[in-house]
Formats: sequence, structure tokens, C-alpha cells
Amino acid sequence: MLSLPPQVRIYLARGATDLRKAIDGLAACTRDLYELDPMSGHLFVFCNRSKNRIKILYWETSGYWLLLKRLEKGRFAWPNASDASILSLSSTELHALLGGLDFERAKRRNWYDRKPRKV
Repeated sequence: MLSLPPQVRIYLARGATDLRKAIDGLAACTRDLYELDPMSGHLFVFCNRSKNRIKILYWETSGYWLLLKRLEKGRFAWPNASDASILSLSSTELHALLGGLDFERAKRRNWYDRKPRKV
């Protein structure tokens, strides 16, 4: 599974994306539709129309990574959108999504979360 540092943000593109697009096409979507920098070092997550494939675009210092997950059975619990919108996720929510859980229907319990002090 992915191990992500806390400064990496995860952006999920709501709705369906044409996953025939490769790195350059997904980077163009990120830049043009969502007005985000695909070379920022953050993760950009896309899903196809039938919700059985996910692609994750990630820029590392020397080039792009493109990760693909295809389900043999079932579908991802993917948020729908009528417009081109993007959703920010935590790494826990991404793990839940990739593991088959519907994080939008799950209820997060309130507990103490210590914020780091600024020095």
C-alpha cells in the first residue's frame, strides 16, 4: 500500500474521466480543468465511467508515476459530479476507497487530534 508523507495532498476528480488518457492527458486535465499544478508532488486520482478502474498521477522529482488499479469484480464507491469538480482526501480516505469502502457514507467519530505547534 502507499505510504505518504503528511505534506502530500490527495485530489480526487469527481465523476468519470476518460482513462484512455495517459500521463500527458491526465496532466492536462489536472492543469486545465482543475487549475492545479500536476508537477506539485501531490496525488491526482481519476476513475473511469464504469467505476472499475482508478489511475493515480504523481510527480516525483525526475518524472511522473502513473498507478492503475483495475477491479476484477465490483465497483469503486466513487463520488458523482455533474460539473468538473475536485475533492480533497486524506490518506486514510484514499486507503478506504482503494480497499472498497465508501468513505462518504462512513461516519468519522470525534476524538482528540493534537495539532503540531508552530515554532
